[in-house]
Amino acid sequence: MKISPYSQVFLSAPNYNSKNLYKRRRKAMLKELDSFCVFAGMPMDPGGEEAFAQTFTRFMQEPAFLYLTGVNQASCYLLLDPRDGAEILFVPRKDPFREFWNGKRLGYLEDDAEISRVTGIDDVRPEEELWDTIVARAKKIPAGGVAYAYYFEKFKGDHNDFFRKEMQKALKGTGVTLKSCADKHWKLRLPLENERILDARRAQMVTDEAFRKVLGELSHLTNERQLGLALDYEMQRRSDGDLAFPTIVAGGENACCLHYVKKDEPLEQGDLVLLDFGIRMGSLHSDISRTIPVGGKFNPLQKMLYEIVLDAQTEYQKFVRPGVSLKEIGMVPWNFIVNALEERLVKGARGKYKLLYDVRPHGVSHFIGEQIHEGSPESRSLDVVLQPGMLISCEPGLYGEFSGIFEGKRFAGKIGIRIEDDLLITKTGFDNISADIPKKIADLEKLIQ
Repeated sequence: MKISPYSQVFLSAPNYNSKNLYKRRRKAMLKELDSFCVFAGMPMDPGGEEAFAQTFTRFMQEPAFLYLTGVNQASCYLLLDPRDGAEILFVPRKDPFREFWNGKRLGYLEDDAEISRVTGIDDVRPEEELWDTIVARAKKIPAGGVAYAYYFEKFKGDHNDFFRKEMQKALKGTGVTLKSCADKHWKLRLPLENERILDARRAQMVTDEAFRKVLGELSHLTNERQLGLALDYEMQRRSDGDLAFPTIVAGGENACCLHYVKKDEPLEQGDLVLLDFGIRMGSLHSDISRTIPVGGKFNPLQKMLYEIVLDAQTEYQKFVRPGVSLKEIGMVPWNFIVNALEERLVKGARGKYKLLYDVRPHGVSHFIGEQIHEGSPESRSLDVVLQPGMLISCEPGLYGEFSGIFEGKRFAGKIGIRIEDDLLITKTGFDNISADIPKKIADLEKLIQ
């Protein structure tokens, strides 16, 4: 099957009509508005300010704009107006010389319906008409009225904040006040549609297959880089997208660095190695963490600590259901872990521990959607009440120095462990869509050996 020349600039999925999905989203957004609203895509490609960065940096679109259009290229804008049902896409003019360098792009041409055909948006205009259109529509609003843009009141200095300032300049003298539509947008965006749930499940299947394949090859991999490359290859060759994020491979003490990026140390027999990995399928992601024994066998101390984290995950999941917020239940696994360390390690194995943090090392859950860490950058949406269709992570961890006596022998080490699954909120609770990805000790040891 021939791949569309716009596959990198208009994100579509092979198993459903992407244009219809984006159109439904725009219609839903229009219903939330009482005046026109503008969503700004990223203003420039990587390297627009620092030329050396362009070769090494992949373009990342503003997720809110991408969510409504599927358009993944710079200098594009979307205007929605519920007063006349307008959906207007602004794009740069066609530039054949740039396409000679960077490949086919969506570009405005007079009397050309190509962009409408690709995106499903009928009204397409050149980028330079954006501000005149905004002012013209603002002048039709009675004095004291409002217009909207996508930005955050408390989150300053990003491209959305820059666009907010430009919008305020354009509206000056019209009597129209600018307001943020972010809350209205997130209300629609956090619950996943059926199409995105399907993408999420496909991502889990690919991640499961890749992880199992690499576990069987672990004995032949000698350093973090080899393991990371093997896992990335197995995920990407099975997918239609890119990695969800750069894979973390942290062996031994390196697992105590939460976002470890060095990834070039040798894998030592007897150590654990922490993996944090995922793939994008369509418009959704998987986000999985597993901690595995390099030599194929957990020692008694590692086994105890691993089971504490695994049990903390189970304890947390007892509280995951519609009607609660992530903020309400956020301390459940961390309190469980501290109590379990006291009971099982200190009392049960005459052990000691020193954590590298004060009770809570990181959040246990985040939303998953257009971004792998979905949610408002102001609050990560932690105070949002869970409802069916939302997808969250579940990733307790344990990081510190530990020792204990097991069958008369003392074991000690600086150890980091994290276990992460993805939970789809349902009407009665949740569905662990990562349940098939191995995490039980017996299953991991068997697959590695």
